[in-house]
Amino acid sequence: MRIRNKILFYFSSIVIFLTGITFFTIYVVFSGNREEQFQQRQKQKIKTTLEFLYEIKKTDNELIEALDRLTINDLFDEKLLLFNEKKELIYSSLDDTPIPVSKEMLTALDSKNNWIETKDGLYDVVGTYIDKNGSTYYGISKAYDTFGYTKLYFLRNILILAFMAIAASVLLISFYLAERISKPLTDLAGLVNSYRLGENQLPENIKTTTYEITYLNEKFNELVKRADDAFAFQKDSIHHISHQLKTPITILISELERIKSSEDARKIKSELENQIIKTKSLADIINVLLEISKVETGQPIIRERLRIDEIIFDSIDTLNVLHPEFNFEVNYLPQDPDANKLILNVNEMLIRQAIQNLLSNCIAYSNNGKAEIKIDCTPKKELKILISNNSVPVLKEEEKYLFNHFFRGENSRGKAGFGLGLVLTKEIVDLNLGHIAYSNPSADLNIFELRFPLS
Repeated sequence: MRIRNKILFYFSSIVIFLTGITFFTIYVVFSGNREEQFQQRQKQKIKTTLEFLYEIKKTDNELIEALDRLTINDLFDEKLLLFNEKKELIYSSLDDTPIPVSKEMLTALDSKNNWIETKDGLYDVVGTYIDKNGSTYYGISKAYDTFGYTKLYFLRNILILAFMAIAASVLLISFYLAERISKPLTDLAGLVNSYRLGENQLPENIKTTTYEITYLNEKFNELVKRADDAFAFQKDSIHHISHQLKTPITILISELERIKSSEDARKIKSELENQIIKTKSLADIINVLLEISKVETGQPIIRERLRIDEIIFDSIDTLNVLHPEFNFEVNYLPQDPDANKLILNVNEMLIRQAIQNLLSNCIAYSNNGKAEIKIDCTPKKELKILISNNSVPVLKEEEKYLFNHFFRGENSRGKAGFGLGLVLTKEIVDLNLGHIAYSNPSADLNIFELRFPLS
């Protein structure tokens, strides 16, 4: 069942049911009140008639008949019987309405059971025991409450009409409210149904003042964004594997086949060392891609407080094993920095790979066999790391493509690499809330600047 129909059914059913119960209760209470009041009038009529008979102290038939004619319209369609202490009839009203239960009631009446009331169809029948100045009397009255039933039937009709009017109003109001309440949910369901994975444009926000639906809409948009990011990364990863990684692997195979055909042992060893470096670089790229994919698919990035200079020195040691002739110069600003300003909240594996990528570039592109790493602790809220080397700079028109997939500038001709190092480095720096930029202030100087917020 649609939520609109559920709201319409449950709301209208409850309100109509409660209204019906309320109106029925009013009718029952009024009916009971009518009966009680009318029986009290019958009792009062019995007492009044008995007092009148006691006052005149005689049973003059003409006088009694006159009394009946005067009071016959007090209670319409009424039969009144009065009995003495011997339960002998001493008075009977002119009305010829029969009282079938008069004998049973008269027998049951006594000083302990001085009031009996019952129904004979729509007639109210009452019997009472009366002690008057030491004398005992019994009265039985049967009457039809014309005036009371007229009001009761009028009330019943009014309540029925009111119930029908309220039921119709409740149905209309329920339909309007159900439509109004369910519309945002219907719109949101429509957005979910129309959403296609990989679309760059986020679904529009639902127009509603309901907090829960607004919150649901926001969470849906967040989910869509995460799904799109994960899908985009998946496409990029597939693209990397099917194109960028496939090409280097093909090249590696081709190079190995070429080396296989060579007969110069010294040349073969040198070439194999180069291929080993390339293969390790390729393996590192795959590992970084797998780690980043975990983050892009929604898993939180695991960060810890680490000294960035220790990671830099570890990376230098690792690279110096393969390139012992290359010199990395590390300088601090100021020379004796506060150790707390060297601590960053980063993912160790990823940030280590990013540093190694930048240092490997220094080795590959440097024209003097050295590079400088400057760790600047002077800013109050961030840490700056500048990695510079002397080499042919990137052309000005190529700088904007430097961090794009597969881009390799003119200065990279003849250099080993797959064109993914800087792309992954920027991705890693961004995931660790940092920023990377390139500059070449002079003709043969390349500088990569990293900035990270202090933990």
